Amino acid sequence: MIASLRKAGYRITPQRLAILKVLAESADHPDVGGIHRKVGRQYPAMSLATVYKTISQLKDLGQVLELEFSGIANRYDGKKPYAHPHVLCECCGKIVDPEVPNTEKFAADLSRATGFRIHSTRLDFFGTCPTCLRKGK
Repeated sequence: MIASLRKAGYRITPQRLAILKVLAESADHPDVGGIHRKVGRQYPAMSLATVYKTISQLKDLGQVLELEFSGIANRYDGKKPYAHPHVLCECCGKIVDPEVPNTEKFAADLSRATGFRIHSTRLDFFGTCPTCLRKGK
């Protein structure tokens, strides 16, 4: 992410670096508010706009994947900034990246069967996570 931003002419400020670190290390696909809260502990004067702007720049550079879901805030994946399957808990909003074999083959088969040229994919599964199941949600 740092190299891509530098190559595009963006400065690597301490705040921007902290945002990148949260995105790169988060397995939970944080939303902008969550990123702002984490980084805000270290940089309390940092605005929410700084987080939005940094994420927008990273999206434009293909360094972060934006996950849009109806009814919840957009979430961001800096660990795997490419199309891949997700499982979302409809109770708590937890998102995990499952290993789903043959997704590329499935897309290729679908392309052959329909005649469509597939440009991108999105495969999301919705359910209830083990923690919420234990809590009886």
